[in-house]
Amino acid sequence: MKKRWAWGAVLVLLGSLLSGCGKDSPEEVLEKVTEKWVDTKGYDAKAKMEIRTGTEARVYDVDVWHTKPDFFRVNVTQNEEEMMQTITRNKDGVFVSSPTLGKTYKFKSDWPQKNSQAYLIGSLAGDLAADKSVKMEETKKSYIFHTATRNNQKELLPSQDIIVSKKTLLPTKVLLFDQDKKEQIILTFEKITLGKTRAASDFDVNMEQSTDEEKAVSADMEVPELKTHYPTMSWEGVTKLDEKVVKSDAGDRIILTYGGDRSFTIIQSSQPIETAEVVPVFAAGDPADLGVAIGAITENSVAWEHDGMHFFLASNSMTQEEMIAVAASLQPETVK
Repeated sequence: MKKRWAWGAVLVLLGSLLSGCGKDSPEEVLEKVTEKWVDTKGYDAKAKMEIRTGTEARVYDVDVWHTKPDFFRVNVTQNEEEMMQTITRNKDGVFVSSPTLGKTYKFKSDWPQKNSQAYLIGSLAGDLAADKSVKMEETKKSYIFHTATRNNQKELLPSQDIIVSKKTLLPTKVLLFDQDKKEQIILTFEKITLGKTRAASDFDVNMEQSTDEEKAVSADMEVPELKTHYPTMSWEGVTKLDEKVVKSDAGDRIILTYGGDRSFTIIQSSQPIETAEVVPVFAAGDPADLGVAIGAITENSVAWEHDGMHFFLASNSMTQEEMIAVAASLQPETVK
């Protein structure tokens, strides 16, 4: 009887040991995941991005092409191409195109190396590798990595969950959280095709000036209605000091001035909607993902276009992350 009990105990022990075999540790899973994402020669990806930083949630379609070493094209659309922006990196530089505004901006930038993006799987791999305190949970079908962010809103969106399919080892969803652990950006991957590469010519950007005939056509343009946009986020010790409309032959401008612990000025103006070719604009700074649009950011300013409007925010007392937070929160006729 004792022998049977002893053999039973041995079998139970062997069974428990064998059941543990073949199960990867968090470190091994992390290594497999990041290697798969980084080693691919290229990929195509489609995703939905929901942004909850304003008064109403906004949903965008995101279409990504990447071919090694440094070719990227990210197309962001809303309302079936009613609003569209494209950011492209090719051999000539980094470009942000706004077809509805007829403009293409060229940057001297190393984007996206220093600014992680949730829709780029290489950026997500970099986030996982950079965070030495990353934690992993498991569900029946997924690995969930809790990690810090490295994007240009990291002070306001400091943490994220990267959810990875156990079956494919590809990301299925990325959740970005504010300091109160509330979901602010939800990116859901609908499809990722690893190994997909494209010719360098697929990343070309048209920067040619319009012809005289096209310029004549573009003279007859629709000028969007000028709407005042106000920041919906607020800081203690920051108040609006002034609001005025400056009229000119070139078009009216709205100027909002805020002061206190953080002081800044926002200038808003209507942008005529072009009907001709894109107009090349060489922008200072780096491209910045504002959620609602892709803008140009420097140490003391950020500029962007959205809803047919041009916005410029300047400050000598705010960080880039804080300027981006204000820019991303602007809503028409909401807070006065």
